[in-house]
Amino acid sequence: MERGRTLAHTEELLQKRLDGEVLKPCDRALCQEIVYGVVRRQRTLDWLVERKAPGRRQVPSVRIVLHMGLYQLLWLDRIPNHAAVHESVELLRSKGLVGAAGFVNAVLRAYATDRETTRASLKALEETEPGIATSHPDWMIRRWQARWGVETTRKLLEWNNQGAVVFGRINTLKASPEDTTHRWTTEGLQFENFNREWFPADWVYRFQSLAGLHGLGSFNKGLFYVQDPSTLMSVQMLDPKPGDRVLDFCAAPGGKTTCIAQCLQNQGLILALDPDAKRLERLQENCLRMGVTCATTMRPDQFAAKHGGHLFDKVLVDAPCSNTGVLRRRVDVRWRLSLQSILSQTDHQLAILSKASESVRPQGSLVYSTCSLEPEENRDLVFRFLAEHPGFALVKDRELSPVEEGVDGAYAALLRRS
Repeated sequence: MERGRTLAHTEELLQKRLDGEVLKPCDRALCQEIVYGVVRRQRTLDWLVERKAPGRRQVPSVRIVLHMGLYQLLWLDRIPNHAAVHESVELLRSKGLVGAAGFVNAVLRAYATDRETTRASLKALEETEPGIATSHPDWMIRRWQARWGVETTRKLLEWNNQGAVVFGRINTLKASPEDTTHRWTTEGLQFENFNREWFPADWVYRFQSLAGLHGLGSFNKGLFYVQDPSTLMSVQMLDPKPGDRVLDFCAAPGGKTTCIAQCLQNQGLILALDPDAKRLERLQENCLRMGVTCATTMRPDQFAAKHGGHLFDKVLVDAPCSNTGVLRRRVDVRWRLSLQSILSQTDHQLAILSKASESVRPQGSLVYSTCSLEPEENRDLVFRFLAEHPGFALVKDRELSPVEEGVDGAYAALLRRS
């Protein structure tokens, strides 16, 4: 995924684990669904366990098996009740937790019998205890309700609990949209065109599924990049043209860098920065795969040493942020965040934006973007920057709402240096 610059997330850890296994695509997809579902729904699952066993503590391994069984019973209709119960009990026995098998069997069988009643209870709970019903922190829900109201917040909570849709951006540096979509058809992929006004009509497609991504010739040859359409809004605001000198200040893993190169038609210059060595390596790999020849990648300290004082036509700052716009993709973020953690990083975001602004030429453009829905990281921060940098003016800004646009949440602001 294009966003996120914190400790390893569930998605990365699961991918690393699955890379060492030989699984059928359907089994791999089921494993991913259960893992992501359990992490997303953990507050609801804890509540369900407590209903049947009030005050009874379970060791983490037993609680995880309970969560997995309950998730299959209540959210995965394609798995028979008896299979979900049996496999959960057998898993405990295989791990030497025979003493807990009877308890887990009893809890799961009780919910298997009352499955529809339980689902109805959870639905009713959305009105009185939405945090439990939708498995979100209460502080987050109160904050969003105060800003958008109960109904819009309800839709957003529902969105966050859905499986993330996979989108691909056509790479016109390598092939035309017609050639790439033809290649997809021969590879057996099912897809449809996806249009929004902030990118060309034939650039983005939505896949029905995309298992075995790294086995696809079209992917390995760099014919497309997996990227949510929301991330293209900041590139559209930047408006890179062939011949421009562009600084991508927080570039890895490379979705925006490679898109900028596509807009430049490889005619111009991109300096793409990232402080993390592993992320920088991934950025380099993506540029190579996508046929980007106009980009040079480096760490910020290397940039300062080699290019300090150089000015650029356009500068992009895709800042590290809370990721509240991508909670359906970053399934554990809702449990990592607090209001204080959001507020405490805004000074760092402001410092990054201020540093990047030093490289913008007179009349040049500076675009600031996040995948956050929080005003403190978005418009409020832009106005803090403008108060400290009177040589810049806000041209326009926009926030993308998952509820309204059907894409990840994002924010972008276009600033111009006088």
